[in-house]
Amino acid sequence: MPQIIPITDLRDTNKITAMCATNEPIFVTKNGYGAMVIMSMQAYEEAMDMPHIAAGLRDVQEKRSKPWNEIKNNL
Repeated sequence: MPQIIPITDLRDTNKITAMCATNEPIFVTKNGYGAMVIMSMQAYEEAMDMPHIAAGLRDVQEKRSKPWNEIKNNL
């Protein structure tokens, strides 16, 4: 379940630190609207460490991939 807090809660750094321990993002609102997302360093590093996704995107950009319909028909 997502953690959503108002921006004023950022004053309580102990609370925020404890919330980040779950490795789930914390959605911060300002005036009832989304303003930012906070996450632990571990969660951030895991989210950024996806070289296989970057490689797949490069394959698509360089036209080294096949459409799903073509692959499905060859099965």
